Amino acid sequence: MAGAGVIDDYVTALDRRLRGPDPVKDDLLAEARDSLHDAAAAHLDRGLGEEDAQRRAVAEFGPVTAIAREYQGLLGLAYGARTLRSVMLVIPLAYVMWELNRRFWIGAWDDFSAPPPDWYLTVARLNDTSAWFAAGAAVLALLIGRRLARTAVSTVTLARLGGAVAVAAVGLSLLSNVAILAATAYLDVARLFLSPPVTAATVVSIAIALRLAVLARRCVVFSSV
Repeated sequence: MAGAGVIDDYVTALDRRLRGPDPVKDDLLAEARDSLHDAAAAHLDRGLGEEDAQRRAVAEFGPVTAIAREYQGLLGLAYGARTLRSVMLVIPLAYVMWELNRRFWIGAWDDFSAPPPDWYLTVARLNDTSAWFAAGAAVLALLIGRRLARTAVSTVTLARLGGAVAVAAVGLSLLSNVAILAATAYLDVARLFLSPPVTAATVVSIAIALRLAVLARRCVVFSSV
């Protein structure tokens, strides 16, 4: 069929410019293809030939660069929201898992002959609160983002804001984990290996934080247009 590839070429060019989760991208591309075919069908009904109808539909839809920017914002926003939900749920769960292991297998600091110094308790308290602060920041970002989405704020801006919050929240969690490990090692390195289950929980917590760091970085990448 003459001109049958005009719309397909446009959608392929759009696909090549987009980065993000495949399910969301596939939905956006399918929506674009359907809209283009509907517009082309309307032009066919007005008497245009197949190729001219598709070219007119593509021209009316907009340049690939402009549409790609809009769609990339939607992709970044979707990925950012998913990452923020992961931060909201996973970081507190990882902390609770570690804390329950620590209390069950090691116990309170009072069980040791020498209580920890004040500076160590400060680091420990910061580590305890960082998980909830990160989760709270994620919840707040999701709520504010949902509200801003109803205004004139662009999806690109929202995606970048979500990525920035995700990076900050995950960075805080990872930094607090490293800080408490370093402080414990400085105080008494043997306490890092008092319990294999606690050591395993620590490794899992670090692995989770690193994985979330990768997701947060992708938020920034996907919101870049």
